[in-house]
Amino acid sequence: MSATIIDGKAFAARLRAQVADHVQRLKAEHGVTPGLAVVLVGEDPASEVYVSHKHKATVEVGMTSFEHKLPADTSEEDLFALIDKLNTDPNVHGILCQFPVPDHLDERRTVARIDPAKDVDGLSVTNAGLLSTGGEALVSCTPLGCLMLLRAQFESLSGKDAVVIGRSNLFGKPMAQLLLGDNCTVTIAHSRTKDLPEVCRRADILVAAVGRAEMVRGDWVKPGATVIDVGISRVPHPDKPGKTKLIGDVNFAEAVEVAGAITPVPGGVGPMTIACLLANTLTACCRANGLDAPQGLTA
Repeated sequence: MSATIIDGKAFAARLRAQVADHVQRLKAEHGVTPGLAVVLVGEDPASEVYVSHKHKATVEVGMTSFEHKLPADTSEEDLFALIDKLNTDPNVHGILCQFPVPDHLDERRTVARIDPAKDVDGLSVTNAGLLSTGGEALVSCTPLGCLMLLRAQFESLSGKDAVVIGRSNLFGKPMAQLLLGDNCTVTIAHSRTKDLPEVCRRADILVAAVGRAEMVRGDWVKPGATVIDVGISRVPHPDKPGKTKLIGDVNFAEAVEVAGAITPVPGGVGPMTIACLLANTLTACCRANGLDAPQGLTA
């Protein structure tokens, strides 16, 4: 029997509608409009597309979008001056610097310059520390989206055996912390893990985020497990010469025959990232104004 397909696109649409509803209430009841500032340095085509999508989504839910496009030769001093200005702007509740940045700029230093209370990407050392110690963190958007998808699949995650393949600061580590926070037993696997397929086979929840196309095979999956595929690779299309298609870290055709539920690529985890960015901006706005963040939109 084939697995249930987890429709991340539909879930993300519902999440954006929830955010829009809360934004309208904030405006009506408190006279506050959440604001998201996105900083783009240089003219990377993919980044420009991402920023455009974020701007459109921000406006659609009723938030204020602040776009700052800087030339590729912008100095660190000028970039930090802009971030400092955004940090103190009461109309800006979330700040995101679109990566990658040009080589002469340091991503770690850039993230560190953003006020942790406005770090809606959840990448700062402060937010990472708060997450690991059970504090009130802003959580990296993609792991947060995966957690939401998993919570929707299970009545409770408590006691589930979870394996996260990948140990990046951007995804693997925060994903593991989120699963721990929901009382899973968590293993972080990686390139040095001995007998990786066997480790994966014991997982009730298998999260793949290694960036290697179709590395996870069907016989790595425990029958009935829930599989979250975070990877995305563009490969030549087998049936359309000159065209490409997107695939994940999991061999979907094999895994779908074994798993209980699985995210497709595309249409699974991807749509959740921008939706969770909006949710994080709403959360940051509420906290900045001494209000409780809406339930279900945070970790």
